[in-house]
Amino acid sequence: MTIAIDQPIQQKPLSCDEFLARYGGDNRYELIDGEVFDLEPTGPHEEVAAFITVKICVQIDKIGLSWFVLQRGLLRPSNTAMTAFRPDVAVIDRDELIKEPLWSDQSILTLGSSLKFVAEVVSSNWQNDYARKIEDYAVLGIPEYWIADYAGLGGTRHIGKPKQPTLSICTLVNGEYEIQQFQGDQTIVSLTFPDLKLNAEQVLRAGR
Repeated sequence: MTIAIDQPIQQKPLSCDEFLARYGGDNRYELIDGEVFDLEPTGPHEEVAAFITVKICVQIDKIGLSWFVLQRGLLRPSNTAMTAFRPDVAVIDRDELIKEPLWSDQSILTLGSSLKFVAEVVSSNWQNDYARKIEDYAVLGIPEYWIADYAGLGGTRHIGKPKQPTLSICTLVNGEYEIQQFQGDQTIVSLTFPDLKLNAEQVLRAGR
């Protein structure tokens, strides 16, 4: 049976514990409000995620911070029993990991304070990235969230009309995200990594 990319698997709602028991060892899956999603990313999706990872790693090394990039680790917010996200790219503050109750045994984070930056590369179920995750990542206090919509899949109210590839950079201000959109050769602006010298097309085309 073929499962569409980033589509929910129809079944009864699962708790986080049930999800971990069934899917915890496979990074293709995440849980949102009890519903399991098969992420199954395409090749271009992974290229964009890898490009962001490389550029961010260079910045972390340059600044000399005790941060590192985690790809497809599990974010299980402590305030919900039925959601466990797998961000495509997440920047982790190593100094905060001492507060994480599960980290020493599993690649699972529960506290927003452990994350300094998150990026999601948009696939077919774009609503999760543009709506649900914007709300939850803001509540968790993650300072910066990128939505890399390399195929222009998002709704027109999110990326405009006509739709085109768009990088949305969400910056946390007073508990809510302020969103800036970048397209084409527009130079991106990141408060977390101010020395990034990239335009939107470089990110969305993975440097091609």
